[in-house]
Amino acid sequence: MSQIVRDTVAGWIREGRNVVVATVADTKRSAPQPVGTKIAIDDRGHVIGAVSGGCVEGAVIEVGEAILGGGEPRLLHYGIAAEEAWDVGLPCGGEIAVWVQRYESDDLQAQLFEIAQQHGRAALVTAVDGEQIGARMMVRDDGEVRGTLGEQRLDEQAVALARHALWSEVSELVELPELNAQLLVEAVAPPPRLIIVGAVDFAAQLATAAKLAGWRAFVVDPRARFATAERFPDAEQVIAAWPQEAFAQLEPIDPATAIAVLTHDPKLDDAALAAALSSTAGYIGAMGSRRAQERRRARLQEAGFEPHALDRISAPIGLDLGALNAGETALSIMGEILAIKHGRTGGRLIHARGRIHDVITARPRLAPRS
Repeated sequence: MSQIVRDTVAGWIREGRNVVVATVADTKRSAPQPVGTKIAIDDRGHVIGAVSGGCVEGAVIEVGEAILGGGEPRLLHYGIAAEEAWDVGLPCGGEIAVWVQRYESDDLQAQLFEIAQQHGRAALVTAVDGEQIGARMMVRDDGEVRGTLGEQRLDEQAVALARHALWSEVSELVELPELNAQLLVEAVAPPPRLIIVGAVDFAAQLATAAKLAGWRAFVVDPRARFATAERFPDAEQVIAAWPQEAFAQLEPIDPATAIAVLTHDPKLDDAALAAALSSTAGYIGAMGSRRAQERRRARLQEAGFEPHALDRISAPIGLDLGALNAGETALSIMGEILAIKHGRTGGRLIHARGRIHDVITARPRLAPRS
């Protein structure tokens, strides 16, 4: 969801304008905008945002204006033939579905906008057809449920979908033929976090790579001489403390948090990994040779960690890129974290099958491995 759209809609509402918001609900084949992308129309003819490459905006705006005039919310479907696609803005030929509904300042969509502005985490489920069309339910990461879709079995399905979307961060259109319903699930979440343990040169490069990928990097090291903000300008915070203390400051360490241990110091390595394994961190990686990994694993088992728990650790850390210097190593590590985030193996696209931008929704984003 674009911050520009959110901020503009908030301004329109403060001025007393009536607003309709249209949301990309589904895509097939190639489409210029992902699910969750929005366009807003106000009652003065102003428009902000986009739902395609320009090919369907006019039709969506027309429907939005009809809804502003008292019309019912609608799920729109647009298909573009491949031979016509380039001219109208869907360059590979695709299909999109767009949900159009009036925006009310006191409804759950407005609350979702506010949560997104505050970098919170929540999932909104909207019934986009059937008898309950337009009904909404929202689930927050603290477990709070607001709203209803008007029917118990539908509410149960909606809560389950929302809880999954909280951590997968995947917005999607879900068909429930057994309940004669289609549900649009929208997720908002803060930028993900990467906790880097070890104020080493690799850490500075990794913090830069994380920032480029839209992640927030935190560097942890008890050695105050090395753990300085000046050495890590791209880190959001540098904490000079032992891992247990630093992790406590950074709570909650949740499934959207990745941890990379780079110290090469057994005392720090073991302390950091023990704290990481005791959390629900979605990714845990550790630097070191295979022999060093074996010794570390033995020490952690002696400390009481079961082998299946230790299998959560990606070690040696990173993808097999043949990395030699700090910058290449940082790309290798960040590449593995992103691959895990998206449910991929990190191989070459030329050898992959299926759509390039498919999102694997069967597993939560950065879910702890069993």
